[in-house]
Amino acid sequence: MSQIRVGALTTAVTAALLTTALSACSAGGSATTDAKGGGRPGGRAATITVTPHGTRARAGAPVEVAAHGGTLTSVTVTGAHGDRLPGRLASDGRTWTSDRNARPGTAYTVLAATRTADGTKSQARTSFTTEAATLVNKVDWRPGNGTTVGVAQPISLVFDHPVRDKAAVEKQLKVTTSNDTQGSWGWMKDRSGRDRVDWRPKEYWQPGTTVTLDARLNGTDSGPSGGWFVRDYHVRFTIGARQVFKVDLDHYHLTLWRDGKAERTLPVSGGTPGPDTGSWRGTEVVMAKEGTIRMNSETVGLGNAYNAMVDSAVRLTWSGTYAHAAPWNAAYFGRANKSHGCIGMSNADAKWFYDHAQIGDPVEVKGAQTKGRVALNNGFGDWNVDWEQWRTLSALD
Repeated sequence: MSQIRVGALTTAVTAALLTTALSACSAGGSATTDAKGGGRPGGRAATITVTPHGTRARAGAPVEVAAHGGTLTSVTVTGAHGDRLPGRLASDGRTWTSDRNARPGTAYTVLAATRTADGTKSQARTSFTTEAATLVNKVDWRPGNGTTVGVAQPISLVFDHPVRDKAAVEKQLKVTTSNDTQGSWGWMKDRSGRDRVDWRPKEYWQPGTTVTLDARLNGTDSGPSGGWFVRDYHVRFTIGARQVFKVDLDHYHLTLWRDGKAERTLPVSGGTPGPDTGSWRGTEVVMAKEGTIRMNSETVGLGNAYNAMVDSAVRLTWSGTYAHAAPWNAAYFGRANKSHGCIGMSNADAKWFYDHAQIGDPVEVKGAQTKGRVALNNGFGDWNVDWEQWRTLSALD
């Protein structure tokens, strides 16, 4: 490692080095740079070291600046596009550490001001560039920014590539709410096979809550075969009215409870009892209002049982559970379960349900003739484990 001492140079080389204020250093160490001295005549300027350094520095770690022979009075670390890495000085003024990791494929400039014990003030400038990411991981998230959703809607992030270092990723995910709602992250495999992490509150959200997710992922390595994150994600949404749809398949009806009061009950028909055609029980969450769609039984592993257009379709699970209009089953509404697993209603009732349901509303299904409990990753089945079980799915708790 070479070290530049400003006060020791007296030739024309001195001017050149003071102009650049840079030094070379062997790979794996910290760049050492002297400062341009000022203040008391004859004073010796402090030396600073910067980690990482060089033109192929590894991203994914904080930037550290240390002063030798003095203390730091200020540090700025600026990216090529003028964005700064925030950070803080240690209480003794000898080191500064960025709050964020250095991002891949970014050129940074470090400007540090120092002061020595004899009052000599100095300033040093150096730079480094991080290696570009060879593999980039991306995120698909729900709910959308600026939306209003029901009281059971989790925050859900699905990743393009595997997340091996789940703890490192989870540390960068900050959820804040307007009323200090208690909640936790839980990791699972999405039904698509990709890694997924959801944040759900301990209990259903309180109506009117404002929720903010700051996913400060830029500069985080998701681990082998996963790649780097090269952007942050910011999402804010609001919780709407407290609506809970309760489906009783022993008595074949669906009731909307709004703010704790039963508003309307509709006759329905659920899935014909059996391992293939029965309905799931447990808490499902309204995922999407899809309107008129084609339903093909072959896409859900039921052979050629049906292939038809249906109206007022509201998706409840990834496995193909919907609440929708089923006029062909009119003889069974309120009397028997005779569908292929969906919750069927008359055209008028299905339209009423469609018009009143919010994305994120819970649909709580019970009944002795159901085929099993909804899995965590089948839609937003997060509510089908108790709170203590859910917390064990965090990589940090």
